[in-house]
Amino acid sequence: MFNILVVDDDKNTRLLMKAVLEREGYSVFLAENGVDAMETMDRVHVDLAVLDVMMPEMDGYEFTHTLRAADNNLPILMVSAKQLPADRKQGFLVGTDDYMTKPVDEEEMLLRIKALLRRARIVNERRIVIGDVVLDYDSFTVTRGEERQELPQKEFQLLYKLLSYPGKIFTRIELMDEIWGVDSETGWETVTVHIGRLRKRFENYSEFTIESVRGLGYKAVKNI
Repeated sequence: MFNILVVDDDKNTRLLMKAVLEREGYSVFLAENGVDAMETMDRVHVDLAVLDVMMPEMDGYEFTHTLRAADNNLPILMVSAKQLPADRKQGFLVGTDDYMTKPVDEEEMLLRIKALLRRARIVNERRIVIGDVVLDYDSFTVTRGEERQELPQKEFQLLYKLLSYPGKIFTRIELMDEIWGVDSETGWETVTVHIGRLRKRFENYSEFTIESVRGLGYKAVKNI
């Protein structure tokens, strides 16, 4: 069971979010502001924080900045009535992982929380599991039952990136910058070549596919 920390100075908002999250099977802890949240985190393990911005004593921006300055990578979903682009930008600059504006759509919030927890697990474990297929970032290997393949570094990183965000479309330029670096002199055609190699290598794997999205780029699709 995941532990979710809800940080908001409005009591009704805290109780509403608690009810919504507990209905989904999460264990929920409540805090009135950033200071209260820090004290709660000293007592219990927290997997993700749903965080208001405007709070007394320590607001959401300061709370997030303090955690990141201490190299704490706790997934944070900021939820705020502040809707201006500058407010969202400030949230991301201090280190939030996602940002929603009030009034919150409960279903969307739950979907975002699930996505953040999934990505955090991938980052922490450095592994992706799809049925019988396991991608291990530390060894650049893909295993499936007794079969084990060790991939060239760039091929593995490309596959790992796509499967970390199944269904998300990445342009060739985005993948080029992410895997090869923005200063690389290699052309984006290299991405196309590597995608072709990955498709050939895993053509008999029914667990996932790499699809081209015409005019946009590529996406990975989990089939189980």
